[in-house]
Amino acid sequence: MTSETERLMKVRARQKKKKKPEFNRCDSHKKKKLSPSWRRPRGLHNKLRRHIAAKGKVVKAGFGSPRDVKGYHPCGMREVLVKNPDDLLEAEGCAVRIAGTVGMKKRDEIEARAREMNLKVLNPTSGGD
Repeated sequence: MTSETERLMKVRARQKKKKKPEFNRCDSHKKKKLSPSWRRPRGLHNKLRRHIAAKGKVVKAGFGSPRDVKGYHPCGMREVLVKNPDDLLEAEGCAVRIAGTVGMKKRDEIEARAREMNLKVLNPTSGGD
């Protein structure tokens, strides 16, 4: 990991330590049919669109992580989802997360091959060797 990447990871950690607001959809707590997932407020009289402080925060670029370390695992490596042993070839120098749909036999095979390639498995089997 380069010194610039290390610096950006520290910046990201500092940002994440601060409590980020929950970006909920406007009025999602009032109506059951509205999911809380963020939607941009567009109404003419919408208080959230007009940035009335008590109504919540609006999603802006300043809340995001630095672009160069977006998608990195906290250990400092890029994270790759693996569904079969052949996917490990693309995961050179990355941290590996085994998909939840993978069965135990194939999971053991993936973990053994990852151990040979010196790759870090983020979700190894709990009782394994």
